[in-house]
Parts: sequence; C-alpha cells; structure tokens
Amino acid sequence: MVTLDVRPQLLDALSALRDRVAAARYPLPLAGAPRARANRDELLAQLDDYLVPRLRQPEAPLLAVIGGSTGAGKSTLVNSLIGRRVSEAGVLRPTTRTPVLVCHPEDHHWFSGMRVLPGLTRVWVPHQEPTDDLLLPGEDGRRVLRIETAETLPPGLALLDAPDIDSLIADNRALASELICAADIWVMVTTAARYADAVPWHLLRTAKEYDATLVTVLDRVPHQVVAEVSRQYGALLTKAGLGDVPRFTVPELPESAWGGGLLPATAVAPLRAWLVHHAQDPGARHHVLARTAHGVLDSLKSRMPELAGAAAAQYAAALRLTTAVEKAYDSEYARVRGRLQNGAVLAGDALKRWRAFPLDCTAGELLDALAESLAALLLCAVTAADERVDEAWRREPASAAAALTDAESTPEHAEHRIGMAVRRWRRELEEYAEDEVRALERGAAPDPEAVAALVATALLGGRRARTAGEGLAERLGAHGALRLRDRGGRLLTEHLDRVLHAERERRLAPLDGLDVHAEPQAELIAALSVLQKER
Repeated sequence: MVTLDVRPQLLDALSALRDRVAAARYPLPLAGAPRARANRDELLAQLDDYLVPRLRQPEAPLLAVIGGSTGAGKSTLVNSLIGRRVSEAGVLRPTTRTPVLVCHPEDHHWFSGMRVLPGLTRVWVPHQEPTDDLLLPGEDGRRVLRIETAETLPPGLALLDAPDIDSLIADNRALASELICAADIWVMVTTAARYADAVPWHLLRTAKEYDATLVTVLDRVPHQVVAEVSRQYGALLTKAGLGDVPRFTVPELPESAWGGGLLPATAVAPLRAWLVHHAQDPGARHHVLARTAHGVLDSLKSRMPELAGAAAAQYAAALRLTTAVEKAYDSEYARVRGRLQNGAVLAGDALKRWRAFPLDCTAGELLDALAESLAALLLCAVTAADERVDEAWRREPASAAAALTDAESTPEHAEHRIGMAVRRWRRELEEYAEDEVRALERGAAPDPEAVAALVATALLGGRRARTAGEGLAERLGAHGALRLRDRGGRLLTEHLDRVLHAERERRLAPLDGLDVHAEPQAELIAALSVLQKER
C-alpha cells in the first residue's frame, strides 16, 4: 500500500520547492506565458492549500470539495448530505458566491485557522435564511470562506461547496479551481442535460492527470432516461480513462426544482455512505490521502520542467531584447567617436562662428554653437539607436508588454536630457580653462572664456581646427595647452560615455524592472531534484 511520507526532510524540500515556484515570474507576453502563470498559480494553490498542510497534519479531517458547473445542484446536494440548509441554492446566484465549508463541531478547530486555504478570511454567520437586508460574506471585497458546523456530519469528514467552475465572474472561476485543488476528494457534479459540456470534462481530465481521488455525481436525471444517460456517461468516462471512477446518480425530484429544497435521504444515501466510509475506515481513509497527495507529488515531474522551460523562454526573450539595445547603442557610440575624430561637430553654424572668431564672433557665441552642434550629434545618435531598437523589437512578441513603454522616450525628453549633459560638459571645460589661466605666471593672463572656446574647437573640430591648437599654445604655452587638451579630452570622453550609457539604461530600465533572470530555470529544476531524492 502507498504510504504518506511525512519526514521533516521531505517537508523542507517541499517548502523550498514551493518558494521557487512562488518566485517564478512570467511577465513578458510570450505565447506560453499565460499558461505558465496559470500553472504556477494552480501549483501554488495545491501546495499551500492542500499538499503541505496535509503532509504536516495527516490526521486532519478528510476534505471533499463539491465542484461543478452552474445549475448542477451542488448546493442542494451539500444541503441534502448534511440534512439541513447550510448553503444558499437556487438558479439565480448572488453576485458574490461565498464558498461554504461544513464540518462536525469537533473538527471546527481544523478549519478555523489558516491550516488550509490561507488566502481566505474565515467568517461565521449564524444560521438563518438570507434576506434582502443581509450583507452576504464577501460583499465587502474580501475573499472569504464561511465555516458551518453540523452534528449530522460524522467527525473526520468535511464538505466544501465551491463556486461554479463556469461562473460569469472570473474571480469566482479562479476561486472554484483553487478550492478544488485543496481537496482530498474531488466530487464533480454535472447534470443529465450538461454531462458532455467541456468545462466539467476539463476538471475531470485534470483530476486524472494528478491521479486525485475522484467521484462523479450525475444529478437531476429524469427517471425515464436514467439507464440511457447513465450508460452514455459511463461510456464517456471509460473513453477518457476514468471508467473506474465511482459514479453516483441522483434522480430528478420535485425537491430539486429551482434548488429550493432538500432531497430525500435515500437519493443521496449511496454517496453519503461512500464519503463516510472513506472518512472513518482507516484503510480507505489512508488510501484516499496517499493517492491524492502522491498524485500531486508525481505531477511535479512534468509540471516543474514546464515552468522551468517557460522561465527559460522568458529569459531568452529578455536577453534578445537587451542585446538589441546594447548592439544599437554600441554601434552608435562607435559612430559618434568616429565623427568626433573627423571634426563633424565643427560644421554648419559652428564652423561659421569659428571662421569669424575672434573678430566677428565672441568666445561665448562660439561655445554656444559648438555645444549646440555637439548636442545635435548626440541626439541624432540616440534617435538612430532607438529606431534600431524599435525595429528589432517589432520582430519580438515579448516587446509588446505595456511595461516596456518608457514615458520619457520621446525625442523631446531626450533632447532635454542631452542638452543638460552638454551644458554640464561646457561648464566643467570652462572651469578647466580657468584653472590653467590661473596657473600662468605672466602678468597679462588670457581670457578664460577664449581659452575654453579654443580648447573646445580643438577637441571637436578635427583637422579643420589645427589653428585652434596653435592659438591655445600661444596663450597657455605648449605644456599648458597640451595639459588642457588632455584634461578636456578625458572630460569629453567621460560625458560622451555618460550620455549614451544613461540613454541605453533608460531604454533598458523597463525591461530590467520586469526582473527576468536566468536563475529561475535552474532553481526550479534543482528544487525538483532535491525533492525527488528525498522521496
């Protein structure tokens, strides 16, 4: 017989695996990302709501979750199994569908805490008929679980009436799936009219995939077609590999009309007897617990690699996006350096100002023109790099994420940032020129602004600015001129690096903010490997 392994080492390995799953992120809009996120959330729900608490406390009551589609009669079935109305039933559902867990009073402590379903706030409502003035639990926006006790339910067994798995409200559908994943026994309820619908069969196949302990209930079957519908339903189960699943049939009765009453005890007696037997018989109970727990553990062998593969795809896409940015900016950086060496800044208005200096152009006007030309060159490089990035990213589905859109990526913002950087460069260059002028020992010192204009022209003008170097040497001497050009050259390189690096980092910042790394793939596989060794 399969046994439950509750060694501390296994629980530690399972907790570590759970943390790795919780840390996995799939933010980029790749084809498999929605499925990966859903699988991660489902696995976390099973680990937090079922597997870890079940392995830590195998003596806790057996939890049977009653799930199914809208109008399948789940609430009426739960009420009838207990013998009184504890869960609101009916065709017209309340806007907020609050799950109801019912247990024996002696078992109340097992569910009043956060042992299972820790994401749901517990509420207790005195038993009464709902009225129009009653605020239903959950209507204040919280995700809640209503706890009821009933002495008609034997100790060791709890029933949970879940929301409709095909609810029109997405949160209800998600909650229904989460609750089913917390079950020791999955009780799938369908009707004679809807037993072939896709939604319940999806859950049936999921239960088979996880090898969960499963029971099906064919509800509201007209007595005239009981044999035929039961045969057809059984054939569908057999075809799906679920032929050995316990199957119960509940006939259509006046009490089930509109979900308003309780079914006769005889109508639900076989299902109740099956549930009570598996809750109270030690051998049957252990088999149920071991099968469902091991089903979840065994499913990790396929689910964890799938999550790891999706994490690898996320990182690969992020790396492609990052590489596109780095290549574009590296290329433009090399192009800017080449154009600076060729004196591309000394063109247009800057060249005209230089030719008019110093007779018809002041040093300040020449510096203004050179700074404007340098800013234009840098802005052109950044714009060209961003266009190359946009072109490369258009071929990447992952770049469609809204988070990758930078609110400050417009040319106007870039022009402002680059203009500020160039003005800082000019100001520092002027300070360097003032330092050199102050260091001169002669009486008639040259104008610091003229010195700054000459060194800027020499650095940015290439071969066309040879005379700027000569004029600088005349004013500062050969050693002073060489020293200022060296300092100014290093300053220009620093500012050039800073501007293009800042623009590249700005383009990468939204992508970096998604926190996509290479480690999750290896960490998920490593956590699975450790768990497998402990098993």
